Amino acid sequence: MTNQNTSPRIALVTGASRRIGIGAAVCRALAADGMDVAFTYWQPYDGQMEWGVDADAPAMLAAELQALGVRCLPIEADLTLPATPAALLDQVEQQLGAVSVLVNNATYSTTGGYAELDAAMLDAHYAVNMRGTFLLSVEFARRFKAGKGGRIINLTSGQSLGPMPTELAYIVTKGAVEAFTLSLAGGVAKLGISVNAVDPGPTDTGWMGDELKDYLSQRTPSGRVGLPQDAANLIAFLASEASEWVTGQVIHSNGGFGWV
Repeated sequence: MTNQNTSPRIALVTGASRRIGIGAAVCRALAADGMDVAFTYWQPYDGQMEWGVDADAPAMLAAELQALGVRCLPIEADLTLPATPAALLDQVEQQLGAVSVLVNNATYSTTGGYAELDAAMLDAHYAVNMRGTFLLSVEFARRFKAGKGGRIINLTSGQSLGPMPTELAYIVTKGAVEAFTLSLAGGVAKLGISVNAVDPGPTDTGWMGDELKDYLSQRTPSGRVGLPQDAANLIAFLASEASEWVTGQVIHSNGGFGWV
């Protein structure tokens, strides 16, 4: 999918701290298409989660991408800090070049329904899922000078398809990402940038137990849950030159989850 008459395009993927995660799968797919890849990770967040820290993942993913023949830049980045988006793009530009593909995959997510929801929970989700995503996206757009081929791809969830009562802070911030996607797409189209969002549906990135996996599989026509590569395949298309006519879309690439 890479134009052989130009230098390799450069992609920035946030939230690739685990080898079996969607972020890592996206990095592999973009590198396989010939793109140089910078990716972020933030292991203090993983340390708070039940799956824990995959300490060697960033270095191993970087080596894997380099073995595909592309340049790679892993960056530890705290997206809760307002200064991070500009600093992140500065570092990628200095070490690889100007970014043409931005994949906003980094997500903060904890469980909490009406009984647990409070200001601290809302702020923690807002800082990464909304502010980090929004500031990085607009900073990317302000710097984009190529005139065509710009891509912003946001990861969202199925919150607009049905209730998620135990994840209130998560779903409200992801709902904002969907609204942002449509309106930003209208604003930056003249710059040669498309903006889309992908809802990958229930995806097995190592956090699902067998019981939950079986339950979710029974609600999907194909009889399985999503895999990170499923999301990566779609994102690689949206990052490619072939997707130029697709913008402002929220694509529910979930295997028909909920149909059965």
